[in-house]
Amino acid sequence: MTKPSQAKPASVAVVYNHIGEDQYEKLREIDPATLDFTPVYSLRVATIQEEYRAIVSALEKEGYQAVLLNIEDDLSRLQRLFYQDTPDAVFNLVEMFHGDPRLESAIAALFDLHEIPYTGSAAFALELCQRKAITKQILSEQDIATPGYRLLPTPKIPRRHGLRYPLIVKPAREDASLGVEAGSVVYNYEQLASRVKRVFESFNLPILVEEFIAGKELHVSILGNNPPQVLPIIEFDFSSLPEDYPAIITYDVKWNPLDLAYHKVHAICPARLPKRIEETVRDQALQAYQATFCRDYARVDVRLTEPGTPFVLEVNPNPDLTESVSFMQSAERAGLSFSQTLGKIVEFALARGKGRRARPAEQSS
Repeated sequence: MTKPSQAKPASVAVVYNHIGEDQYEKLREIDPATLDFTPVYSLRVATIQEEYRAIVSALEKEGYQAVLLNIEDDLSRLQRLFYQDTPDAVFNLVEMFHGDPRLESAIAALFDLHEIPYTGSAAFALELCQRKAITKQILSEQDIATPGYRLLPTPKIPRRHGLRYPLIVKPAREDASLGVEAGSVVYNYEQLASRVKRVFESFNLPILVEEFIAGKELHVSILGNNPPQVLPIIEFDFSSLPEDYPAIITYDVKWNPLDLAYHKVHAICPARLPKRIEETVRDQALQAYQATFCRDYARVDVRLTEPGTPFVLEVNPNPDLTESVSFMQSAERAGLSFSQTLGKIVEFALARGKGRRARPAEQSS
């Protein structure tokens, strides 16, 4: 599909949902010299407004007419999109509603009901991938290796649970590594029972207990649909972490610049993999993307054993598109700029909108 012409650019509404304080704005008030360690990375992380305005600017650079809309937990803010100022496409960045990530899929379903093409995965894939245990069942049925696990609806697990230590304990329906900490990896039953109880008390959700796969952690980003393109793989270097810190991507490693671990894990792209193993990882990630009905863009998290067997941990539709994070790092390594990548994602949505049934307001005009 060709880019929109300058005479009549396609309109794109960049829609997100945020209410309350922005933790990254508060970081601006902290002097790095007051920390008890020397930061490797800047504490000046992009705020939510900066992140989404950067997307708008990038889309404008690609020739689109882009506007930014924060729905602020208020569905009436979407009414103009549905019935008045309907864009050619929505860039869907809504991750939760009323603080509940389980409602992410409901917003996508609204766009479907109003026949507005939108970027990223459809409601079914968003809901499916949040249900980690069901996702793992689907992967296993497709002969895609995933760690052994048990799903716990209560904070109780028998001593004879059928899994091999070490194990990792995490909420079953959270994303962005929420609930994953250094103490999430356990090595005996006492640690397991304690961790299960703690996670249940904090999240009050089903708990996923999973066999911990020692080895490399990889992020495999995928772009497109027919056919999807596997971008250069990212490998994480955990060698600088303290000895008592497990080699995992915790919430702090991913999101907290005030934590030492954030500054001790480094991304390497492309990953240092033998060609044969790289091909196997790429193939497994691509199969996982397709098996979970992802579209447009996603990231597949993989652990690679020392012999070279990949295990798919999670499939992440609509991953973070900030310039400094995994997906965009891989896209850049593939030769795509920030704006080019975003432009391609919009093109996928616009292609789905071609020939859609006119809405009542269009029929009566």
